[in-house]
Amino acid sequence: MPKENVSEKNQFEFFGLQVLKSSHKDIRRLRREQGVAELHGNKLWKSTSVLLDYLSESPVEQNKTLLELGCGWGLAGLFCEQEFQSQCSFLDADASVFPFLDLHAKLNGLQQPHTLAKRFEEISDSELENHSVLIGADICFWDEMAEPLSELLLRAYEQGVERVILSDPGRPPFRELAEWAVTTFNEAPSPCEVIYTDWDVPEPHNQWGLVLDIRFDIEN
Repeated sequence: MPKENVSEKNQFEFFGLQVLKSSHKDIRRLRREQGVAELHGNKLWKSTSVLLDYLSESPVEQNKTLLELGCGWGLAGLFCEQEFQSQCSFLDADASVFPFLDLHAKLNGLQQPHTLAKRFEEISDSELENHSVLIGADICFWDEMAEPLSELLLRAYEQGVERVILSDPGRPPFRELAEWAVTTFNEAPSPCEVIYTDWDVPEPHNQWGLVLDIRFDIEN
């Protein structure tokens, strides 16, 4: 499917994806129609650059089933579809973000996204079992999010998820989650590899953030 022709002044390239600016007429229209996003999924968050730059250096395997957590506009999942031929699902507690995701999938010539309007604690074990990789950027921004995310990581481990990659600009709740994950999964019965590191993104994005990359059960 060819990419749509949109005026260059109202869009930009982001890790190989075309992204519409806030000034674009379709973004303005959707914001009028959808209102204010309840959970801040109304724009491109900076640590998405950190996640995608990290994935460019440490890619997921080709053709994996992938779930983007707290997807917002879904640019991380769309990047994985484009770069790694991932079969992506997109999850967000606020369904008002999905039209923005649909718009960017169409703009980049990608398939109609499969979306899930759920909170982290509402993800079923079967949904986890059906996905090999979980990704997320800027999804642990409130203190109360650390606990449901830690429980989700434990369930992902139990349900056979192969890998989880999360990024954040360095907020205290994410640091708490990452430090817990390092201790928990380094001591897990099945050997895991846990990377918790800072990550600098070069020009033109010029971002800094933290990355948590967990590979579950690395012996299998």
